[in-house]
Formats: sequence, C-alpha cells, structure tokens
Amino acid sequence: MGGLILYFILISLIPVLASMNVKKTFNKYARVATTSGMTGAEMARRILDANGLHQVKVVEGRGFLSDHYNPLNKTVALSPDNYHGHSVAGAAVAAHEVGHAIQDSQNYSFLRFRHALVPVANLGSNLSWVFIMIGIFSRLSGMFLLGIVLMAAGVLFQLITLPVEFNASSRAMDQIVSLGLIRNEEERHAKKVLNAAAMTYVAAAAVAIIELLRLVLIFTGMQGEE
Repeated sequence: MGGLILYFILISLIPVLASMNVKKTFNKYARVATTSGMTGAEMARRILDANGLHQVKVVEGRGFLSDHYNPLNKTVALSPDNYHGHSVAGAAVAAHEVGHAIQDSQNYSFLRFRHALVPVANLGSNLSWVFIMIGIFSRLSGMFLLGIVLMAAGVLFQLITLPVEFNASSRAMDQIVSLGLIRNEEERHAKKVLNAAAMTYVAAAAVAIIELLRLVLIFTGMQGEE
C-alpha cells in the first residue's frame, strides 16, 4: 500500500512541478521588456501579416496564460497581460500561438492528426476509468481491456501533441528572430519561456504513459489468474 501511495504522489507531483516552473519562468521574463516596444498583439499581427495570414484575427482572451489558437474561427487569443504587455515572455507566447496558425495554414500533418483524434481522445478520457473500475470490481478482464484501449487513445493524443507544440515553438523563434522582433539576449530569454511551457506537455505525456503501463501490468496479472 505504501508503494502505491508513493506512486500516486510522484505522478501527481510531476505535472505540478512542471506547471510551477512555467509560471516561475514566465513571471521572470514578463518583467523584461522587449527592445522593439511592441505589444504581444502587435507582434502576433506582424508575424501573421508577414506570412500572408491576414484573415487570422488577434483577440484578447481571459485568464492567466489562457493563450491559444482556434483553428475553427482562425483566431489567436492572447491573455490580457500578453495582449497588452511589452515583455519578452508575452512576445514568446504570442509568437508560439501564431506558430500554430502557420501550422494550420500549411496543413502540418501532426496538427491535422491531433485534430482528428480529439473526439476519440475525449471519449477515452471520459469513459476509460468507468470500464477500468467495472473490470476491477467485477473481475471482467474484457471490460478492463476496453478501458485500457480507451485510455491509450488519450495517451496517443498527448504524444501527438508533443511534436505539434515543439514545432510551433520552433516556428515562433524563427519568426521573431528573422523579422527582428527580438534581439540579442532577448532570444535566449524567449527560448527559456517556450522550453518551460513545452515541459508541461512532456510531463503530462510522461505521467499518462506511466499510468497506462501500470494498468497494462495489472491486466496481465488478471489474465494470469484466469
């Protein structure tokens, strides 16, 4: 029992620590102004226009680090601080979200695959534990296996998210450097913000994989008992 408690503490801590790190890094460079003096909204608009994405809108969102790109209505939403602010952190986040818009315009394969997986991943996240718990209490390995399969769909979604996010960050850095929107030391600072954000996705994927493997081992044990 002690080992199981320790296990759950560890897998709970991994995403929490990653989230704390991204907030700490963001807050640090949110106090560093860009030499260009552009707001996050202006920077996003500049990159979009430079890539011919005039139809993509830049709007102000709500909440801390609520920044995202919506492929359905072609909108880059930036949290208030990033939308109005002039920081290196805001510039990095704004450019990252525009990176997703560029992926969308170029039919980036991993982005398309992730979009296609959304319904399956949502189904898996909502129902996987229902079937797993039924399988555990009823000792029906078939129900348990169905739960594992559904969970695996969610894990696949998180794995596909990794190249999507890393690629968007790479595109972001290429854009803000080539367009001269950040200079010298600002480039290193922007990379730290983007790397910290990327680690939250890595942490989530790692926890999902570990939990899936644990359930597979339990299922194997159930098969051995039959």
